[in-house]
Amino acid sequence: MTDTVHEPTAAGPTDDAPRCPFGHGELPAPLPLSGPEYKRDPYPLYRRMREAGPVHRVRFPSGIAAWLVTGYKAAHETLNDPRLGKNHALGNANWRRLASIMPEPQHSRLQVHLLHQDPPEHTRMRRLVLDAFTPRRAEALRPRIQELADELVDALPGAGGADLVAGFAAHFPFRVLAEAIGLPPELAGRFDRDWGKVVQPVGPQDPGRPAYEARLRALEDYIAEVVAHKRAHPDPAGPGTDLLGRLVAAHDAGELSAEELDSMVFQLLVAGQEPVTNQITTMLITLLRHPDRLTRLRDGLADDPGLLGRAVEELLRHDAAFELTTWRFFAEDSDLHGTTVPAGDSVIVSLCAANRDDEQFPDADVLDFDRTPNAHLAFGHGIHYCPGAALARAQLQVALGTLLTRLPGLRPSTAAGADLDSLAWVPAVLARGVNSLPVAYDQRV
Repeated sequence: MTDTVHEPTAAGPTDDAPRCPFGHGELPAPLPLSGPEYKRDPYPLYRRMREAGPVHRVRFPSGIAAWLVTGYKAAHETLNDPRLGKNHALGNANWRRLASIMPEPQHSRLQVHLLHQDPPEHTRMRRLVLDAFTPRRAEALRPRIQELADELVDALPGAGGADLVAGFAAHFPFRVLAEAIGLPPELAGRFDRDWGKVVQPVGPQDPGRPAYEARLRALEDYIAEVVAHKRAHPDPAGPGTDLLGRLVAAHDAGELSAEELDSMVFQLLVAGQEPVTNQITTMLITLLRHPDRLTRLRDGLADDPGLLGRAVEELLRHDAAFELTTWRFFAEDSDLHGTTVPAGDSVIVSLCAANRDDEQFPDADVLDFDRTPNAHLAFGHGIHYCPGAALARAQLQVALGTLLTRLPGLRPSTAAGADLDSLAWVPAVLARGVNSLPVAYDQRV
């Protein structure tokens, strides 16, 4: 990409250059993080930001300004900083005025899940889900994950090519998730993938806000139906690995409020699948841009049992689907790596920028399947480390191994306008991925 950073298109007020609350004149103008060129390749910008310092003032399409942490060491420390809270109630009036948060009453009903909780509430709620996502549980599911991947590949055209989002990545993670959390097939079949767009925040002044709110209401109705079904049809053997049943039972036993139950089901259904869909696309795009690495991975699957796991870790580091973390806030004016951040201002960590830091990862822009150690931050760090990381890794390994093995000759499509540089990246604030990925292959094995 060029050095140009495009201005946001969303209408409405911004908080450019407010007066510094500490008497130091005007704050620096926030750097806009938006536009198709930025979404296609944000890494040159992140490199310049890291070289300039660990904390930067940025502006998102909604108009809100935030403090962005970039380098690996600073990101690692920030993700572990007990002074920073995730609860939206900590946000100040200036943040709340423009933040792309859900409207009421859905915000109160659906946004008290793990991602927006602090201890002790976070500790209590997280304990309820961990057993369903342990590495042992993920490995026990791997044969079924493989079956689901093969079923989707079986439905692809026998030769020529396909859109690997529409034909595979858009469906695979949700089918795996349904198995993992105990979502009945009759309900899983009625889940509308369009509801997943509610994790792409839409600001109060965005013209797409009415459609966003309609999706929220439909998803809320669906969640109520899921809860009612699990309550009416409990697992006769007990909740066990039926995570949804366990959460409903916890609510009925007084361990979760109704809002906490609905929020946790919301987080599972939406946050539990869309990031994996996006990560499959970023990994495939990276491999298609590096045909020599694609060939090495495909040819080495049989002879090097550890290669697939190492490749997935490096692909996660190289271009993570979770580009930025969600909001964090200080309860009082605080120093953040040498920068004073006012109470209630939003602090964001760039996981992608941290994962390309040469001080942590030598030749960080190079895709190296033999990189070791590889302590990337693609799943976050600290108490908010993704609880579904083991399941996500199993899905990504199965997805890549299956697609490379069963679609020999996998390459970018040569159809008109289908080259990799013309792909439209999802315009989400926090995520990276594409909604369409046309590819060609010789035949479906």
